[in-house]
Amino acid sequence: MNSDTYQLDETDRRILLALDADPRVPIMMLAQQLGLARGTVQTRLERLAHSGALRPNTARILPASMGRGVSAFVSAELNQAALNDAIAALRQIPEVLECVAPAGDTDLLIRVSATDPDDLYRVSEEIRLCPGITRTSTSMILRDVIPYRTTELLKKLSKDQH
Repeated sequence: MNSDTYQLDETDRRILLALDADPRVPIMMLAQQLGLARGTVQTRLERLAHSGALRPNTARILPASMGRGVSAFVSAELNQAALNDAIAALRQIPEVLECVAPAGDTDLLIRVSATDPDDLYRVSEEIRLCPGITRTSTSMILRDVIPYRTTELLKKLSKDQH
């Protein structure tokens, strides 16, 4: 199974909404809150994890709490033949938080963190010098106005199913 083909049902959505509200709730308490058997909740979570529908379990810490208060997106154009080399090099840069391949003129969109503008310049240059990357453009993030979320989408899916 993969996340592209996995279809959430109402029970999955209820579990995920409850976890979104309190991601550290023990499975037994979650089952009690939802009126489900502990085994049902456990099985559903394992199936979601196995399908790739869930992000890997992690304690996501904000970069600012590690002295990395500057965030930016670096868009990169690259020699398509060197895509794998560029990605391998980007994986070696600790300040690279995530990298996606969007449609359009940008080949890679890279979210990075830095300590200050001078450090952001250093990180941007490190990215620019990766094998296969031919050009970069950096846009500093001034403020996250809507942080990563799925709660509203889960609620919408629940409404659409009724």
